[in-house]
Amino acid sequence: MKFILTDTDPQSKARAGIIKTDHGDIETPIFMPVGTAGSVKAVHQRELTYDVKAQIILGNTYHLYLRPGLDVLEKVGGLHKFNGWSKPILTDSGGYQVFSLAGTRKITEEGVVFKSHIDGSKHIFSPEGVMDIQRTIGADIIMAFDECTPYPCEFGYARNSMEMTHRWLKRCIERFDQTEGKYGYSQTLFPIVQGSVFKDLRKQSAEFIASCEREGNAIGGLSVGEPAEMMYEMTDMVTDILPKDKPRYLMGVGTPANILEGIALGVDMFDCVMPTRNARNGMLFTSEGIINIRNEKWKDDFSPIDTGINSYVSSFYSKAYLRHLTIAKEILAAQIASIHNLAFYLWLVGQAREKIKSGEFSTWKDQMVKKVSTRL
Repeated sequence: MKFILTDTDPQSKARAGIIKTDHGDIETPIFMPVGTAGSVKAVHQRELTYDVKAQIILGNTYHLYLRPGLDVLEKVGGLHKFNGWSKPILTDSGGYQVFSLAGTRKITEEGVVFKSHIDGSKHIFSPEGVMDIQRTIGADIIMAFDECTPYPCEFGYARNSMEMTHRWLKRCIERFDQTEGKYGYSQTLFPIVQGSVFKDLRKQSAEFIASCEREGNAIGGLSVGEPAEMMYEMTDMVTDILPKDKPRYLMGVGTPANILEGIALGVDMFDCVMPTRNARNGMLFTSEGIINIRNEKWKDDFSPIDTGINSYVSSFYSKAYLRHLTIAKEILAAQIASIHNLAFYLWLVGQAREKIKSGEFSTWKDQMVKKVSTRL
């Protein structure tokens, strides 16, 4: 993997670049739709490519390991072959899922013992095992195995967790560097900065991760309930330490406003389930603001969902029709809303990229943050 930094914003830390992988180029800043179990919910690969204009999607190690299982993925030749997605894929290490299984897992130095949410069977994730699993899934970008600390947490817990994450990272790197990809293309490993919301821990973790000199770096353990300003403060500090010539990925973030602020702080990559999850509940993100499509006010609004973005569903279907489908619990409602929201997110980061290149990002960002946060 190679990262080429092409443009920087003179008034912020925002930057534009290109990540080159064997499955194609990724123009940054970028948003990655989440395809947890090998599928971006309710969206065909064709729509992801041509309507959403996704350049990379995310898969989840925990879910893919349990279903369909490594034997199926290895037999077919990896996740790209299994789901038909020909562009880059990033896999989350499963650390976040393990964090969210608080009642059914036990963390030790060796790794994490957990029970499947499907059938209650017992499994163990170790740093070495998670590297092997992600090799088999076949992601272009593989995440290190870490512990995602909850918010709030005590300083002592956060420090011990961060130190264990660093020890696990050494084991991840050793295993990754000793093994080869299985399907004839190159893979890369991103370490993850932890440290909760404690400045000295975040600084220490970012310095350690930078010293590992991998091809890209991630910031984890944020967007887990802490105030947005605290997330921005931690991100700002970490991006000052992580190398400028490598992509930076802020994991699990977030709202359109979060993403714009993250870009201004020097982040290149984002992912979040929000566009699809909120779509299924009737919340639409648009270039003019946020719509709750269930509201009575859209009942006879026959204007398109959003003509401000270049997406087929957004300009073809009306708000009134989508409201009708949503109220009637028609499956098509979830599909239209999911495609629209994802297309909006990709449009937003694409606009940010253009504004960085033209030197107008900071002024545009301040206007857009207000607009995309307004409830219509």
